[in-house]
Amino acid sequence: MKTNNDIKTLSQIINEQFGEIGTAERTAFEEGYESFKLGTLVHDARIEKGLTQEQLAVKCGTNKSYISKVENNIKDVRISTLQRIVEVGLGGRLNLSVTL
Repeated sequence: MKTNNDIKTLSQIINEQFGEIGTAERTAFEEGYESFKLGTLVHDARIEKGLTQEQLAVKCGTNKSYISKVENNIKDVRISTLQRIVEVGLGGRLNLSVTL
C-alpha cells in the first residue's frame, strides 16, 4: 500500500500555522475560533428553525442588527442575552461547560 507523506491532519496544520498549544499565537487563534463557532451555531440554529434574523430578533426582544453582529462575530454577547436568543428565540436550551 502506498502512503502519501504530504497528507497532514488538521492538528498538524494548526500547529504549523499557529504554534503549539500554550503559545500566544495559538491562544489568539483558539479564542477567535470560539467566537466564530458561537456565531455559526446561532446562525445554523436560526436557519434550521426557518427564521430570518428579523424574526429571531423580535422573538427574543432584540433587533436584527444585533443578531447579525452575533452571527458574524462582530459583537460580544452577554451570556444572559445568548440564553434569551437560544431559549426564547430558538426554543432551545443553552448548555455551557468549563474545562480545566
